[in-house]
Amino acid sequence: MSDPLRLTIVNGSQRPQARSAKVADYLRALERPVELTVLDLHALGLPLWSDEEGLVQAAVNETWAPVSQGLHQADGFVIVAPEWNGMATPALKNFFLYCVDYELADKPALIVGVSSGQGGTYPVTELRATSYKNTQICYIPEHVILRQIEEILNGPEPVSQDDFYSRVRLEYGFAMLIDYARALRPVRASGTRNFEQLPYGM
Repeated sequence: MSDPLRLTIVNGSQRPQARSAKVADYLRALERPVELTVLDLHALGLPLWSDEEGLVQAAVNETWAPVSQGLHQADGFVIVAPEWNGMATPALKNFFLYCVDYELADKPALIVGVSSGQGGTYPVTELRATSYKNTQICYIPEHVILRQIEEILNGPEPVSQDDFYSRVRLEYGFAMLIDYARALRPVRASGTRNFEQLPYGM
C-alpha cells in the first residue's frame, strides 16, 4: 500500500485570527483521503529574509529548519493568498524567499485568492508570475478566488448562492490538487531533476 498523500495548507496572512484561516477549516471538514497540515505564517513569525548571512542563518536554525523538513514531506500545497492593496502579502513573499532547498520542487499547488470585497485576482496572477522560477513549484491550472470572505464558509451549509458557488469551486480545486499530487510523485522519483547542475529556472 502506498504512503498516504500529504498536503500542506499555507495560510499567507500575517494577521492573527485571519479570515483566510476559514479555508483551512473548510478543507479539513471535507474528510478527503489525505493528511493535512496547516502552516500559519502569522503564527510562524519568520523574520524578514535578508542576505546578511548571520541573520538568515539564525532564522534558518531556530525557525525554518523544522518547517523546511515538513515541506519536504508534503506532496502538494494549497497556497491561501489574501489580497492586500492589490498584492500578495509580505509574509507570503517572505515565505517563498526561504524555500531555497527545493522543498516545493515538482509538487503541485492550488492557489486560493482571498478578498474581503470583490478582488482576489491579483495575488493569483502575482504568484503564477514570480514565485515558481527557483522554487520549481507547479501551480495547477485550476485556482479559486473567494470574494466577500466574511460572508462565506461560516457554517456547515451555504447561506447564499455566492457561498454555495465558492464551496463548489474550492472543493473542485482541492479534488484536482489531490489528483495532481498523486500524478507528480513519479516525476520526483524519476531522477531526471539535476539541481546540482541546473538549480534555477530560466
